Amino acid sequence: MSVLEVRDLKKSFGKTEVLKGVSFTLEEGEVLSIIGSSGSGKTTILRCVNQLEIPDSGYISVDGEVFFDGSLGKESASERRKKQRLVGLVFQDFHLFPQYNVHDNLTLAAKLLAKERTDYKENKKKIFAEIEAKAGELLDKVGLSEKKESYPCQLSGGQKQRVSIARALMLEPKVLFFDEPTSALDPELTGEILKVIKSLAEEKVTMVIVTHEMSFAKAVSSKVIFMDNGVIEEEGTPEEVFDNPKSHRTKEFISKFED
Repeated sequence: MSVLEVRDLKKSFGKTEVLKGVSFTLEEGEVLSIIGSSGSGKTTILRCVNQLEIPDSGYISVDGEVFFDGSLGKESASERRKKQRLVGLVFQDFHLFPQYNVHDNLTLAAKLLAKERTDYKENKKKIFAEIEAKAGELLDKVGLSEKKESYPCQLSGGQKQRVSIARALMLEPKVLFFDEPTSALDPELTGEILKVIKSLAEEKVTMVIVTHEMSFAKAVSSKVIFMDNGVIEEEGTPEEVFDNPKSHRTKEFISKFED
């Protein structure tokens, strides 16, 4: 069973068709990079899967849980939160809480969700200790242990994005999504974020990455999707898409990034 399944996903904004029937699957441990020009539908796919946008039609499942099938009734807030824990999203502009320090940005959601556990009252101290330990491990993983008491305004763009990645990993999502994770950074800081993502790929974290970093997508991905005008124009391994594209549109797009 695929950890992520998307079938015939369609989404319009007004009269503009953004997604015109997108289908793909992702297996556990794979890294999918989605490339394409601005406006091709890349980010809308991420937002639909993460329930930030409601598709017009189609089907989405994550780890066997149906996120959308075009006919779902209203879910309770707790049911929706349970599903949302299966996915993590790292935004291009960080979305950190400015009033909380780095440590609290990581632990806030986990502590709030812990209150829904049936054993919360009798095991609160143990549960919170586990959350604190996990936050420490993740800050160490992204190289920011010394910044745990710092606030977002005291961090560089690269540091903010590393905090965002650690925060997304706190709830142990089945699929981690990145929406142009380096677009808000200058070239000097881009490398540190790509290094973190590459290390996650080596650990077999299942990821979907919307990116304009072609060389990185080629190096880190298990498969690549090229979106064009709301449809998947081409899909395959990095070697197939980048080195031997079949579609004229894919060749045209890839050529813009070649030396």
